[in-house]
Amino acid sequence: MSKTSQQNAATDANGVSVIHTQAHTSGLQQVPQLVPVSPGGGGKAVPPSKQGKKNSFVDRNSDEYRKRRERNNMAVKKSRLKSKQKAQDTLQRVNQLKEENERLEAKIKLLTKELSVLKDLFLEHAHNLADNVQPVGTETTTTNPEGNGQ
Repeated sequence: MSKTSQQNAATDANGVSVIHTQAHTSGLQQVPQLVPVSPGGGGKAVPPSKQGKKNSFVDRNSDEYRKRRERNNMAVKKSRLKSKQKAQDTLQRVNQLKEENERLEAKIKLLTKELSVLKDLFLEHAHNLADNVQPVGTETTTTNPEGNGQ
């Protein structure tokens, strides 16, 4: 197969060069690569969530900082409690399913035994019926001892 590829380079808002490659090789696609614009290569690609934020000094004694820390601490506690609750719910569900599985397996054993007993009874009954039935043509006729044909 022949390989053909095209490369287009563009620079985004962060000064990162993005190379888009189109390749026609057996239906595979290539993922765009992030390449720093500066020749030193020391830059990082910044995620969109961090682009608008400034890395400024925050006074740890300010009311705003304390409020943010308090809100964050509450969020962390809530998240951890939610995670613990989810783990407990999952464990409880696992235990319920194990118990149900054990009950169902016991029921299967009971029904299998019952099927075996009924099958044996059926075969015995069928065998007895087969012994009582005589083949056609060997029927015995009863004769009237008086001989008047009735």
